[in-house]
Amino acid sequence: MTIRFYSFLLLFLSLVACKNNSHITSSPSSINGKRIPINNTIPSDPEIEAFIKPFAIHLNNTLDSTLAYSPTNLSKNEGKLNSALGNMMADLVMEQADPIFGARTNSKIDMVLLNQGGIRSGIGKGAVTTRTAYQLMPFENEIVVVEITGSKIFEMISYLEKAQTAHPISGLKLKVDKDFKTISATTRGESIKAEETYFVATSDYLQQGGDNMVFFKDPVNLYKIDYKLRNAIIDHFKKVDTLKASIDNRFIQIL
Repeated sequence: MTIRFYSFLLLFLSLVACKNNSHITSSPSSINGKRIPINNTIPSDPEIEAFIKPFAIHLNNTLDSTLAYSPTNLSKNEGKLNSALGNMMADLVMEQADPIFGARTNSKIDMVLLNQGGIRSGIGKGAVTTRTAYQLMPFENEIVVVEITGSKIFEMISYLEKAQTAHPISGLKLKVDKDFKTISATTRGESIKAEETYFVATSDYLQQGGDNMVFFKDPVNLYKIDYKLRNAIIDHFKKVDTLKASIDNRFIQIL
């Protein structure tokens, strides 16, 4: 009798509790928010500043250590269809990525295509540092290699014709006429053939169709080499004493 009584009492109390909480809803009736700007009006915390100071000093020393020297100012906007900075960027991707790709696939990269907009700064005359690399490439983009058909390469060339921009290329030589129609397109000294496939190094962003480079999507094969563009830049800076970059005839217009 006692057990039945206490069971009934527990059931009764549970029902009362549920009834008393019936006004609680599963979602808020309203949400209010305001913008709190993060600027120099917010007082610093001396304890936090003291804690991070050694890390900040180490980081800045690493970023500002000299890796190479640039004899001139380099800008992505200095050329019409190719720039010294863009040429250097595309060439260093070829130089740094090809040995890795070759070791894994026993093949060679035929060409490189990056986008001019992906170069986020120039390089000033003087010391070239790790910070310079971060300024050039602040994103976490990685180098990938796509195997695509010659037909897709023709789509890529058509894209470059229409863009009329100094998108960085390496391993590909283009000549266009006064109307920006291709006169010749070669890689490794040979004309592009529609039925063959080619290995093109680019960034993972562009491979996914960034900057409307849709010709990189759905390739015959996609190879990820686990190498960030920024790391390739830093490794190149470490290898050279003085940067060598110039505008050349890899993409020119014949008037």
